[in-house]
Amino acid sequence: MADAVTLAQDLRALISKVKRRLREQADVGDLTPSQTSVLLRLEKDGPATTSSLARAEGIRPQSMGAVIAVLEGAGHVKGVPDPTDGRRIVLSLTDHCREWIREGRAARQDWLARTLQARLSVQERYDATAAVALLGRVVDE
Repeated sequence: MADAVTLAQDLRALISKVKRRLREQADVGDLTPSQTSVLLRLEKDGPATTSSLARAEGIRPQSMGAVIAVLEGAGHVKGVPDPTDGRRIVLSLTDHCREWIREGRAARQDWLARTLQARLSVQERYDATAAVALLGRVVDE
């Protein structure tokens, strides 16, 4: 019977390695983890103010301002005045950034599919499918 502690250690290490390999497949340029996190949050949650992003990311508004300035300068984020309070700026992803995110995901998906096809037999892919279903049960609440 598999030792749960050893299985957990091995699984965590493997997931970290898979994440690293997937990151290598899409060009994130010089973005920091904080900048990437903000872009993904805006994509998932929609437009937001600098202060709401700072709260969500657990950083000071001044620090978030610096993150946003870089993202705006790179053309990833744009700000427009809040229609209900013109003193606030509502930030959202640019169309260019949305396309960049989509292309990055497609590149990672393509790499993973090609790698699975090339390195695993049909039976091993069935086994991997079963393992993914089991791991889904671990994280589903």
